[in-house]
Amino acid sequence: MRTVLLIARRELAAYLRTMSGYVIIAGVLFMEGLAFNAFALYGAGKKSSDILADFFYWSSGLTMFCAILLSMRLLAEERQTRTIELLYSSPIRDEEIVLGKFLSALGFLAFFLVSTSYMPALVMAYGKVSLGHVASGYLGLFLVGSATLAIGTFGSSLTKSQVLAAIVSGVIAVSLTICWLLSRVTERPFSEIFMEASFYGHFKPFEQGLVHLKHVVYFVAVTYVGLFSATRVLEARRWR
Repeated sequence: MRTVLLIARRELAAYLRTMSGYVIIAGVLFMEGLAFNAFALYGAGKKSSDILADFFYWSSGLTMFCAILLSMRLLAEERQTRTIELLYSSPIRDEEIVLGKFLSALGFLAFFLVSTSYMPALVMAYGKVSLGHVASGYLGLFLVGSATLAIGTFGSSLTKSQVLAAIVSGVIAVSLTICWLLSRVTERPFSEIFMEASFYGHFKPFEQGLVHLKHVVYFVAVTYVGLFSATRVLEARRWR
């Protein structure tokens, strides 16, 4: 575990030293502010709980977008700069490399989520909102971000091109999101299969202020599968 934390601290310091991480967060925050004003606050007579639910709805997509941008460099950059050989030659296991890099991106994503808290605070200042609703929504955003980061880590392990890594990760994440739409236009049992596979189908209760164990388990499972797949890719490349 100590090795994982050392890698995570090194990678997190890299995010903090360079402008790329701050530019990504600033850009996504700008889009989130626009979405909050254009969609969440739009409509006269809306309840505070509805405004908050709309905020979490739009924020979930932007959190996924931010996670893909943050994760695209994790392993692809190591291959691009040929520093991956140094990691392979060191007494570090592949799962430690993957987990350490994932935790660094997750920490930076958590910083992004904290920076969005002024928007629910504005809703709470001018309306009546349950703290449980806010906590549930942010738990959902954290789980969505974690699952997307794991997918992004897997995409980053497949190629040395950061752009291609972002495209691959984005295609997977969007496909899991579109499953919710497919569940609405297909018949059973396919509608149920698509619903159970969709990101939004499992996130929707969180945006309404509800927390169910099965939805938490879903995002944890997607995170595990993404990190496990990235580890297997690293192992395969190590022995080439």
